[in-house]
Amino acid sequence: MKQKEEKSKGIKIIPLGGLEQIGMNITAFEYEDSIIVVDCGLSFPEDEMLGIDLVIPDVTYLKENIDKVKGFIITHGHEDHIGGLPYVLKDINVPIYATKLTVGIIENKLKEHNLLKSTKRKVIKYGQSINLGCFRIEFIRTNHSIADSAALAIYSPAGIIVHTGDFKVDYTPVFGSVIDLQRFAEIGKKGVLALLCDSTNIERPGYTMSERTVGKAFDNIFAENTKHRIIVATFASNVDRVQQIINSAHKYGRKVVIEGRSMVNIITTARELGYINMPENILIDIEQMKNYTDDQIVLITTGSQGEAMAALSRMAASIHKKVTIKPGDTVIFSSTPIPGNEKPVSKVINELSMKGAKVIFQDTHVSGHACQEEIKLIYALTKPKYSVPVHGEYRHLMKHAEVAETMGIDKDNIFLISSGDVLELSSESGKVVGKVPAQGILVDGLGVGDVGNIVLRDRQHLSENGLLIVVVTLEKFSNQILSGPDIVSRGFVYVRESENLMDEAREVVNNALDKCLSKNVTDWGKIKTEIKDSLSDYLWKKTKRNPMILPIIMEV
Repeated sequence: MKQKEEKSKGIKIIPLGGLEQIGMNITAFEYEDSIIVVDCGLSFPEDEMLGIDLVIPDVTYLKENIDKVKGFIITHGHEDHIGGLPYVLKDINVPIYATKLTVGIIENKLKEHNLLKSTKRKVIKYGQSINLGCFRIEFIRTNHSIADSAALAIYSPAGIIVHTGDFKVDYTPVFGSVIDLQRFAEIGKKGVLALLCDSTNIERPGYTMSERTVGKAFDNIFAENTKHRIIVATFASNVDRVQQIINSAHKYGRKVVIEGRSMVNIITTARELGYINMPENILIDIEQMKNYTDDQIVLITTGSQGEAMAALSRMAASIHKKVTIKPGDTVIFSSTPIPGNEKPVSKVINELSMKGAKVIFQDTHVSGHACQEEIKLIYALTKPKYSVPVHGEYRHLMKHAEVAETMGIDKDNIFLISSGDVLELSSESGKVVGKVPAQGILVDGLGVGDVGNIVLRDRQHLSENGLLIVVVTLEKFSNQILSGPDIVSRGFVYVRESENLMDEAREVVNNALDKCLSKNVTDWGKIKTEIKDSLSDYLWKKTKRNPMILPIIMEV
C-alpha cells in the first residue's frame, strides 16, 4: 500500500508572478524536497502606483523553503524574465542556469549590483540537461525577439512538464537555427504531463512573420531615404533587429551610432559573445557624428516605447546633449507599443513630427511571440494531459483555454490559475491546493518594499486632493490657545486667491477647539479628530473636495 501512495504524489506548480499581466515572470516547481525556479523578472508600475520605479516578485515562499531551492533556470534575457534577479539573489543565493547570451546579459546586471562574485552562474547549451534535486531540466532551442531563448523540458517523478518560455516559430531566423520542433515531438512521444505555454499573442490568428521580413522593410526605407539621416528606435534586447539595421547600413554605405545605455550594454555583450556581426569600422562614437554628413549616418537608439528618460524621448524634447532632431530626419519606430504605452509613444511621434522629422512605424516590426497556429503546433507535438496557460493578462489566458480545448485537451484539465496559486498535478488528477504570497514588491528609489498599499493610498489622496496642515499652539497645563490656528495649504487651493475660504476654515477650527476645551477634553488624539472632522465637513460643503488634513498641536 505504501508503494501506491508514494507513486501518486504530484508536482506543485507555483507561479509567483507573470499571470494576469505580461511581466514579472517567475514560477516555482516543487516536488517533495526539491524546488526549482524558472525565470525571475520584474514588471513596470501601473499608472496608479505613483512614484514607483519597478515591481519585483514576492519570494516569501522561497525564503521559507530556502533549503529546498536548488537554482534559477532562466529561459531568455528579457527584463520581464531576469530583471528581478539582482533583488531576489540577496535573499535566495542559488546558482543561475541559462544559455550563453542570457548569462552575459545577467552578468551585466550583477556587476551593477556588486553581486558578480557571490553568484554562481552556469552556461547551458541546447539539448544539455542539468540535474537539480529530483528534477532534470533540458534546454530546447526556440526562436524569440532575443537570441538564445530556450524552452524547458522539466523531468520529475510525477511526469514531464514542458515550459515554452517566450517563443515564436521562425523558419528563417536572422541568427542561429530554427526552433527544435523535432525535440518537442520526441518529448511528446514520451508523454507530457503538462504544457505551460506563452499566451501573449493568442488573440491573433495565423502565424507570426519571420524576423527577416523586417530586414526587407529596412532595405526599402534606406533606399527611399538616401539623402537624410536615419534614426531607428527599437528594443535594446532585440539583437537580431540591430543586426538587420547594421546590414542595411552597410549595404547603403552608412556609419552606425548606438545611443542609449541599455542599447550600448547589450550590443557590447552580444558583440563579445559573437551574436552580432559588425563589418570593420562601421561603428562610430556619437562624438564623431559631426565628421559625417547626414546621409552617411544611422543612429540606433532606445526609447521606442516613449519612455521619458530614454534617448529618443530626450531628442524629441530637445534635451539630448549630443543629438538635435532637424527637418528631414527619418525616424523609424521598430516596435509596437506595449499595451498601456500608446500615449507616451504618440506624444514622442508628435514631438518629432513638429520638428520636421518624417516618422515611419508601419511594417518595421514583427512580434517575438507565437500566434494561434504556432501555439496549436506546440500542442499537436507535445500532446499534454494538462494545459496551464501562462505569460498573459486574464483575457489572453481565457482565449488560450479555448484554443487548448480545440486541440483536444479536456476542459477539466485546463487550469487558469493566478499568481500565488499552488497547482498540484499528478497523472491521476490536478487541482489548486493552496495559496502563497505573490503580490509583487514595490521598488521606489533605493527602498525595496517600504512603500505598500497604505503609502500608495496616501499618495493617491494627496495627488487628487492636496493637503491642509493646521497648526495650533496650546499653553502647557491650562490648554489655552496661544497662537493659531494657522492653516497651510499644498495642492488644495491657491491661498492668495481664496482668503475668504481660509478665514472661514480658521473659524471652523477655532470653534472645534473651543468645543473641546469647554468640555475639558485634554486628549490630543480626540482634539485632532475633532479638528479633522469639522474642517473636512466644512470643506466638502464649500468645495466638494476632500484634502488630506494634518492637525499639528504644539505645547509651550
